[in-house]
Amino acid sequence: MHSAKAMAFDEIPSFDAMRAAIRETLEANGMRDGCHIRLTLSRGLKVTSGMDPRLNQSGPTLIVLAEYKAPVYDKGGLTLATSSLRRFPADCLDPKIHHNNLLQSILAKVEANAAGADDAIMLDTRGFVAETNATHLFMVEGGELATSRTVACPEGVTRSTVLELCRRHEVPHRVEDLSLTEFHRADEVFCTGTMGELAAVTRIDGRTVGNGEIGPVTRRLSELYTELTKAESEEV
Repeated sequence: MHSAKAMAFDEIPSFDAMRAAIRETLEANGMRDGCHIRLTLSRGLKVTSGMDPRLNQSGPTLIVLAEYKAPVYDKGGLTLATSSLRRFPADCLDPKIHHNNLLQSILAKVEANAAGADDAIMLDTRGFVAETNATHLFMVEGGELATSRTVACPEGVTRSTVLELCRRHEVPHRVEDLSLTEFHRADEVFCTGTMGELAAVTRIDGRTVGNGEIGPVTRRLSELYTELTKAESEEV
């Protein structure tokens, strides 16, 4: 909704309307458990082709994509390789706007595939770690959690939830610019994504992270996150 406002959508569905659309989709397909839902909002139908938003005169269109989807990431540990591509800063294209222009991420993923890695680390134009091609990154050093500022990476629900869990359960943490070196020497690294997973990273650029196993902070936060999402789903 925030991104739609930033992109000057004339009309944005309410939270209740989106929830009703999700329920209708799930009921129509008999889906109750183990499904993944992705929402996409467009300006709606156009009267003709072109980039002028005023051509979208019938909308918006809310797309509810519900599918049964196994966990995207291997719980045993991911491998990451640093991409040559850089994340845009806010003065080029504000990362806080979630949109369907994913070419940058796709090209980074192509590089990761070529390197035999699960995903790619993307730096900002200053050389600090932004995120991966698809997820937010967290690192742990000396028992303290750290993640990048949202300077060249989008805001994320799961990212915010992890930080809130840290505050709630008194897990030491900081949000600041982080260099690739800090991730190379970290005791633990994990990422969060749209599937709501906390996936441990065990190798970065061919180097083993920590002892190559899922660390205690990662494991604890993953358990806390699972408990939270289970409680929230039961309330719904």
